[in-house]
Amino acid sequence: MTRSAFLKAWLLCGTLDALYATVLTIARAGSPAETWLGVAAGPFGDGARTWGAAGVAAGVAVHFAIMAAMAAAAVFLFRRAPLAEANPWLAGTLYGLALYGVMYGIVLPARFGAPFPNPDKLKLALGLFPHVFFVGIPMALILRRPQVQNALRNAL
Repeated sequence: MTRSAFLKAWLLCGTLDALYATVLTIARAGSPAETWLGVAAGPFGDGARTWGAAGVAAGVAVHFAIMAAMAAAAVFLFRRAPLAEANPWLAGTLYGLALYGVMYGIVLPARFGAPFPNPDKLKLALGLFPHVFFVGIPMALILRRPQVQNALRNAL
C-alpha cells in the first residue's frame, strides 16, 4: 500500500466526518466548539470542556487520531482480508456498520454511558449515516487493492 492512499483515506474521511458533525451541530442550533470540546472530553476528561480554543484543537486532533486508526484497520481489511475482493460498496457499508458498532456500542457507552442502540431512531440514523457514507464506503473505494481498482477501471 502506498502512503498516499492511506493519507488520502485518512484525511478525506476525517474531513468529511468532521464537517458532518459540525454542520449537524449548527443545524441543531448548537455551537461547533461544543462538539469538539465533547470529543476532547473523551480521552482528557470532562475538564477539557472548559479549555476553550485549546480544547477545540484537542478535540479535532482526537478525531483525526481515531480516524487514523480507522484508516489503518481499513488498509488491512480492504487489501488483505476477504473484503479485498468484495464489491467496495458492500465492503464499505459493512465496514461503516462495524465502525458504528464499535463507536456507539463500546466506546461511547463505556466513556459517557450512552445507550446502545439509541432509542431515538433519528439520532441512530444520524450517527450511522456518516460511518457508512463518509467513512466506510470512501475508504473501501480508496484503499481496495490496486488489482481490483484496475479491473474496475477496465470494466468501465
